[in-house]
Amino acid sequence: MSADAAKKPKSSWLNLVVDFGPLLVFFLAYRHFSPEGDGNSIATVTAVIKGTIAFMVATVAALVVSKWRLGHVSPMLWLTTVLILGFGALTVVFRNAIFIQLKPTAVYLMFSAVLFFGLWRGKAMLKYLLQAAFEGLDDAGWMILSRNWAWFFLVLAVLNTVLVYTVSFDTWLQAKLWGFTVLSFLFTFSQLPMVLKHGMGESAKEELVENPPHD
Repeated sequence: MSADAAKKPKSSWLNLVVDFGPLLVFFLAYRHFSPEGDGNSIATVTAVIKGTIAFMVATVAALVVSKWRLGHVSPMLWLTTVLILGFGALTVVFRNAIFIQLKPTAVYLMFSAVLFFGLWRGKAMLKYLLQAAFEGLDDAGWMILSRNWAWFFLVLAVLNTVLVYTVSFDTWLQAKLWGFTVLSFLFTFSQLPMVLKHGMGESAKEELVENPPHD
């Protein structure tokens, strides 16, 4: 493990706030401003816009907190923040929720492409995206973990796109906040036997569970 990684402060609750707090802020802001019933489309769009602005602000705040309290900002968080701000700006300018809904698809496809490209070059890019050094995990374990997450991100991209075009915004948001988060944690748990087989230690196992890759 590198000296920087050894010095990095650990706080599981703070990691969760940084990773999933902005999405929760988006959900709460949208629910607060959304109209009663489904008839008022203008008010619904306004609620989406306000929720998106709150989402963008919370994302930048999470990035600052990550640097201040955790001592680093992972490449994954940098890339996600850039896409959130970009798709969020498009949502606000064009007053169309489709942009913020397709943001996760873009994130998942980008991460999947990076991981597959790394596999093609013989590199486990997940290690660099996470800036993690899980104790004891060998190179073969990192390669398998990168491959599995590459496919999982691709599945999530397809699933998100299908939901965007088949269900209401409210249903999509519920699925994104609760369904996708649960899927990510379940998938992370499913990788534990493999990574333990490839030498990952108990302390690193806890870090992996607390900090799964995310969008």
